Amino acid sequence: MSEIRFLPQSSVIWGKDVVAPALRQVREQFTQKPILFSIPELVNVLEETVAPGLGKTCSRYLDFPPHVPDFAVEAALGAAKSAGAGLIVACGGGSVLDAAKAVSHAHHLGTGSFLPIVALPTTLSGSEFSHYFGITETSGGTRFKRSYAVRDTTPRHVIIDPDLMRRTPRPLLLSSAIKGMDHALEGMRKVGTEHPHAILAAQGVRRFLSVLGNWPKQLETEDALAKGLVTLEDILALQLSAWHCYFYPASVVYGLSHRIGHILGGTFELPHSMTSCVTLAPVMSATSAFYGSKLRPFAPEENAAAPAEYLARVIAQTVKHLGLPSTLSDLRLAREALPDVASLLQENYPDEVRDLGPGAEEKLLPLLEAMW
Repeated sequence: MSEIRFLPQSSVIWGKDVVAPALRQVREQFTQKPILFSIPELVNVLEETVAPGLGKTCSRYLDFPPHVPDFAVEAALGAAKSAGAGLIVACGGGSVLDAAKAVSHAHHLGTGSFLPIVALPTTLSGSEFSHYFGITETSGGTRFKRSYAVRDTTPRHVIIDPDLMRRTPRPLLLSSAIKGMDHALEGMRKVGTEHPHAILAAQGVRRFLSVLGNWPKQLETEDALAKGLVTLEDILALQLSAWHCYFYPASVVYGLSHRIGHILGGTFELPHSMTSCVTLAPVMSATSAFYGSKLRPFAPEENAAAPAEYLARVIAQTVKHLGLPSTLSDLRLAREALPDVASLLQENYPDEVRDLGPGAEEKLLPLLEAMW
């Protein structure tokens, strides 16, 4: 039996120069007072692109560390309550959007009502389309990023505009594209090739690879735009690819690459956007028998016999072309930490570890060693 599960998302609005009019359109649907969640690095984007649609009297909260630590969620919830806010407008990458969902969830636990969210993504992580979020628990002896899936935290409206990404740092923007492909490929874990996820995600991956393959080296996005080496249409193509790769998040279950990323980010505080650059290609190769022919829609006909190996190769080549980190040592993870990573994976994500096939637990540490 096949199934699609839908989330309570009312609209996705996309295009160039759409932020201000889209925000005004969306605001007409809510009577609640908004609060803007973002980070200090995006102040210029907020002033130039977001504020015209919200008004200058909108309250702001900008203190969101990476990996959504529990204390930051509590502080942001307090700020929303103090502002009398009944609506969150979240502008940022995965950490800001996940934090908005965590705050909405915490508000529900305390009051019985969720805070609706309007998402303005500045990366390609795809968090704006899903009900998934993680909160890093910091009170115990070992930090751990716990995953949640709460339908009513799904952003009610999403606004996609390439202007939101023109100042996103190059490593963050491009690594989040690899994360987008991670969603597409590991999304095949529990669905078949006839599932709409396979059709849309394969299109998203092809477009990602096409645009990224021509991306200029070294230049920051704004400089590349100024030199005409990248266009706003290119950025919009990446944004739409991220959406296609994550079109049915409630219908798919992700795998070992994602879970390694959760451990590396939440417990070891590595940049979460970068982890797929290191993990995705090796995991695709190591789990090729598990995925089998499911990945054929993502590979050209001449590589259909071994699609996982083809994808591992082309993703590794893309990471290298873009100058992104490709090893755990590039991310400055101590080699001595690898047994702890393996232990946390086996303890918390045994199903995903079993994707490695017979002898999975014995294969896990050598896989992490190869990533290092």
